[in-house]
Amino acid sequence: MSETSAQEPEYDEAAIRFLGVLWGEGYLSPGGPQEVDRVLAGINLSGKRILDLGCGAGGITLHIANTYGPAQITGFDVELPVIERARLAAGKAGLSGQVSFVQAAAGNLPFADASFDVVFSKDALVHVADKEAIFREIFRVLRPGGLFAASDWMIAHDDAPSPEMREYLAAEGLSFGMASAARYLSAMQATGFTKTTTENRNGWYREVARQELARLKGPLHSAAVEAVGKAYVAKNIRTWTAMQKVLDTGEHCPTHLRGEKPGGSMS
Repeated sequence: MSETSAQEPEYDEAAIRFLGVLWGEGYLSPGGPQEVDRVLAGINLSGKRILDLGCGAGGITLHIANTYGPAQITGFDVELPVIERARLAAGKAGLSGQVSFVQAAAGNLPFADASFDVVFSKDALVHVADKEAIFREIFRVLRPGGLFAASDWMIAHDDAPSPEMREYLAAEGLSFGMASAARYLSAMQATGFTKTTTENRNGWYREVARQELARLKGPLHSAAVEAVGKAYVAKNIRTWTAMQKVLDTGEHCPTHLRGEKPGGSMS
């Protein structure tokens, strides 16, 4: 979920196709359904109203709908190409009655207060520079007692990024507003969230990314080239190579987040 306009998507058709080859159809972040399940471990979503914030191409939204039995799940993103893909996938899966997708410009979320029991997000808040503002919106749309469960791409500190991190960010070329877990926790707690926790997933993704790079250079190379062309694949091999350096140092640290809005309970 980026802060670019819908007219200038960062996740265009080429990006959707490429990441589908690497991470699975409809997925714009790593780990597949297994990592989604880890983010949601222990949360009862049955019969609940869910917001998938920064839903991308909808793979995760449909997995949650198929696996957890929510009453309704809404996917939201600021970019139109991914929302169009998500709506198409929901229709093909016969889930249009249970799943809906909303696209709107960056800013305040287009939902009423206390609209959702759970807000989920997977590696999307990295695109939002103002962490305090987005957590105020997440808090607002949660009902009392509602839960926030997410994963996001973070930096290990809030000082100036290292030369290696600057090289990686330049290679990505995306609107990353990376911040530390401490900054996220501070923003959540200032908003009013309680029971806030983080779990650093650097050790997991450090090895997964190494495997992804090897697959891009090897068994996935032909399929990726067929999907997006040699130049696009070569550019992403350079990006993954730069990313591996900051994963290995621990400066890039995907992290899970939890928080609760006081005032009620999740049954």
